[in-house]
Amino acid sequence: MAAATATFSLLHPVSSNTEWRTQTKSWFLKNIPASIALRKARFSVITSSSSTPPPPETSTPTAGSCVNMGLSLFSKGRVKEALSQFETALTLNPNPMEAQAALYNKACCHASRREGKKAADCLRMALREYGLKFGTILNDPDLASFRALPEFKELQEEARLGGEDIGYSFRRDLKLISEVQAPFRGVRRFFYIALSAAAGISTFFTVPRLFRAIKGGDDAPDLWETAGNAAINIAGIVVLVALFFWDNKKEEEQLSQISRDETLSRLPLRLSTNRVVELVQLRDTARPVILAGKKETVSLAMQKAERFRTELVRRGVLLVPVIWGEGREPQVEKKGFGVSEKVVAALPSVGDDFEKRAQSITARSRLKAEIRFKAEVVSPAEWERWIMDQQKAEGVTLGEGVYIILRLDGRVRRSGKGMPDWPQIVKELPPMEAFLSKLER
Repeated sequence: MAAATATFSLLHPVSSNTEWRTQTKSWFLKNIPASIALRKARFSVITSSSSTPPPPETSTPTAGSCVNMGLSLFSKGRVKEALSQFETALTLNPNPMEAQAALYNKACCHASRREGKKAADCLRMALREYGLKFGTILNDPDLASFRALPEFKELQEEARLGGEDIGYSFRRDLKLISEVQAPFRGVRRFFYIALSAAAGISTFFTVPRLFRAIKGGDDAPDLWETAGNAAINIAGIVVLVALFFWDNKKEEEQLSQISRDETLSRLPLRLSTNRVVELVQLRDTARPVILAGKKETVSLAMQKAERFRTELVRRGVLLVPVIWGEGREPQVEKKGFGVSEKVVAALPSVGDDFEKRAQSITARSRLKAEIRFKAEVVSPAEWERWIMDQQKAEGVTLGEGVYIILRLDGRVRRSGKGMPDWPQIVKELPPMEAFLSKLER
């Protein structure tokens, strides 16, 4: 089991010596040392003439045992008691990995109680002090309700910008992706700096010559020639500095878009077979078309799309309707933490297991067979928040009806106000078996 899912198992005896094992959230299962495992207190039997039984041995709680006990309570839906255990673990001199686990799971408790600020504070400390990866926050179904809150948006923006308060790991990851998408930005910056330095040095020697030319004299340089050289150098410096800052601004915009794309890729959908998948799993197999707006507007667009269903299906179009307002009230589908076991099993995993599954021909074929013409959003609040972020970036009025067409590789192909022109989309999108579709993958 890998990082994107969060499954739990109750304590169970595994051998005759009454040793007990605990399964924690899978993301921490690989990281918490075996010494954290909670053990049942042993009772020693002493042969004695006295009929009074000896008292049981008592063990001092540790940070690790409190984390595991909290996870056990967490799996049973006893959130308040689990929160208390995680808070206790933080007071028992935990090692870095135990502290990271306690803070992260404490944040999950706060998220389930809709305490966004407290959840953000815990995650911020785990990111800054204990090296938590921001991708874990994006992937965990237990934090789905938190990702729909304004506090998550603030945390994500802080992580994108980086800093001492939150660490630089997420920004570093974004910059690596940015360098792949814009490989020559570093080369351009080098030339901006080198040419600016050359122009600055030239200006340094030209200015004294200009003063001599203004004063005049037998050995004075030509005034107009010297003034022209100085003007060219100064103009060059101004232009190169402007280009440098312009490139920096474009990089920040690109990092923001990459961050939004990463968030989009983790949004969950329910297919026609009732299977829940994340959008990233549909890459290379479908072109999702997101329709966001009022119920009447989206319903009308869906009806019009039915007329072109055959051609749209040939082009891999998957309609994803998002109705404004559906995500404002939390939808409770479970008792306790996470999502139901069926949903958890359906969600993708991250890491080596996910890569193998993503590349599996069998898994892709099965998923392709399950994709029909329409999918249902699982966490409407998360979808609404992402669409509104996209509207802000595009300068569109918040809450206005929009459509967003994604490419086969998961990136945004284009978007627009209102609802799409289906005949135009049929002309624009190549069939799935076409050569242009293969280039898009």
